[in-house]
Formats: sequence, structure tokens, C-alpha cells
Amino acid sequence: MSQEKEETEKPKLEIGGAVRFNYVNSSWKKEQKSKGGEFGYDMIAIKPKASYKKLSLNAEYRFYSEAFGGGFLKQGWVAYHFNNEDQLQLGLVYVPFGIQQYNSNNWFFNITYYVGLEDDHDMGLKYVHEDKNFEYAFAFFKNAEETKFTGGEENDASRYAYDVVGRNKETNQVNGNIVWKFGDRTNHRLGFSAQYGQLYNLDTQKNGDHYALALHYEVYYDQWNFKISLNKVAHNLKNAADQPSDRVQMGAYGTPYEVAANFNIYTLSASRKFKINWGPLEQIEAYNDFGWMQKKKDEFDSSLMNVIGFKVTAGNLLTFVDYAAGYNHSWLGGNFVDDFSTGTPNAKWEARFNINVGYYF
Repeated sequence: MSQEKEETEKPKLEIGGAVRFNYVNSSWKKEQKSKGGEFGYDMIAIKPKASYKKLSLNAEYRFYSEAFGGGFLKQGWVAYHFNNEDQLQLGLVYVPFGIQQYNSNNWFFNITYYVGLEDDHDMGLKYVHEDKNFEYAFAFFKNAEETKFTGGEENDASRYAYDVVGRNKETNQVNGNIVWKFGDRTNHRLGFSAQYGQLYNLDTQKNGDHYALALHYEVYYDQWNFKISLNKVAHNLKNAADQPSDRVQMGAYGTPYEVAANFNIYTLSASRKFKINWGPLEQIEAYNDFGWMQKKKDEFDSSLMNVIGFKVTAGNLLTFVDYAAGYNHSWLGGNFVDDFSTGTPNAKWEARFNINVGYYF
């Protein structure tokens, strides 16, 4: 065996990560407004990557403050690469649904993230294919992140992405996502996503179900990008008689809240990149991301979100400057527990000015 061949077959390990800090000034918090905002620690991430022959590892563990759930695994999977186009991933893998990987441009994501439809990761097996004209992925998820295995416990809300928690648990979910890529100077990505799974209820010991469908489209032209998605979601719960079935409990970052059982979500995003040469600054990307959650029950009021801002790139240093406004949005003022379920008719729009500074290595 040649020396070159021996070198290529040696295991490789790369350790990356991030350190982030956050400035925030919220319209609904009198203390922050009086002090001119607050500046503090956001999170530290460790991101190991490894490879050996046709195997690879991709993982990320994040450390937040205890108030935001503490430490948890964002993602972590082992992959087998059949060739340059096809691979099989096993572990806490990215859920193939909607615009990949983000249906947004800003630090807050779009409203899809807050109901488990953006940048979600679950425990399962995923097949991924990518070529010049098509990308598609199919996956089976046994469940969301599990940290307790004795049986009968509710899922812990200390996790990165939103999952069903409380008295219901996600199980036996299948996902499919396909994207057709076309165009030359103008690049188009037209896609369709679907997911279906069971919801096991701890009280009745019966399985309900849930499904989601999405039609999504992206276009890239010069330095411009536009994204649009249409999403339909339904949860059919087998709750105990004294528990409502028109809402489901979801959780992340250590705290659960209610989400309407049935809803549609419409999102629209636009961004433009500007190359600059101001000392270490290399690029500014300006954007606006909008999302509308239309709840199917007439008595429930809509939830809306709009984020306008820009991202500044300086080598490995990324800075997001965002003005995020929300209507019946749990993380943007209002009543945290039921904003995404019943909501409040004629609620007041609230806003948060946010600057996130992160060094990624």
C-alpha cells in the first residue's frame, strides 16, 4: 500500500464551535427600556466532525444559561457515504422538511421554527441524495430527543428545537422532502415536503397522529434571494377526557408552551448581499422575514412575526442586527403560555431590538 493511500485512510478529526453574546432591548420589559437594554452571554457550542473511509460524524453540543435550558445536544449523527451524491445518516439528524436548512435569514428564525418546522432534529435514520438537478431526503424518526428511558415520563423541554412535550410524545414519524433545481444565471429551488407520525398519550396510552405538508420555493438572482413557503399542519390527539384536544404542548430552551392543534403557516423572506471592504468587514446581508400563523379554530387569534435586519461578516465573526416584531408571539411579548394557541384578539404588537455577536471556529 502506498504512503498516499495510507494517509487518506487515517481517521480525521476536526473540532469547531462558537461563542456568542447578545444585546437586547424589548418593548414590553420596563427594566430593559429604562436601562437602555442589556448585554450578556448567549451560548458556547462545541462542534466535532470526523471521518474515516466512507464513514463520517457530525455533532454539535450547546451550552446555554440555566434559564434557557442549560446544555443539550443540537445534532449528532454518523453517516455512511455510498458515493458523492448519496449518504445514510443515523442519530439525532436534521428533519427534512421545508426550505433547507433555514426558512429565514435572521437570528430569530421565522415563525416556522417556533412550532417545530424549521431547523428541527429528531432521533432516527435519514437517506440523503443530492445531484445537479435534484435533492431529496427520506427519513424515519423513532422519536424526538429522549433523555429518560424508564417509561411514563414527559419529555424534557430542555432542547434546541421545538417538539411535542407534556402528556404527548412524538413517535414513529416518516418524512420526505424533494427539491427540483433549475435555471442558469437565476437559480430556482422548487420543493415539496411531507411528514406523518404518531403522538403517544401517557394518560390514555393510545396513539393519536399528526401531519404536515409544505410547498416551498427559493430563487437566487445575483446577490438577491427570495423564499416563500406554504405549510399545513394538524395534530389529532388521544387525550384524556379532561384535557383539551384543540391545542398541543411544545417545548424548547427549558420552557413549554401551547400551540394550536391545527393551523396553516405562510412565510415570505427577501435578502440581498453587499460586498464591502471596511477594515475586517467583508459583507453585509440585509433581509426581511415575515411569517403568519393562521389557526384553524375560529376562536383562536392569528400569530404573526416580522424581522428586519442585517448580518455583518468579518472573517469568522458574524453579527446579526435585528428588529423583531411579534403579534401573539410567545418570545416577543404577550402571554407566553398561550400566544401560539388561543392568542389574544387585538393584541398589541411588541418588538425586540437584538444584536447577536458570535465568533465561529
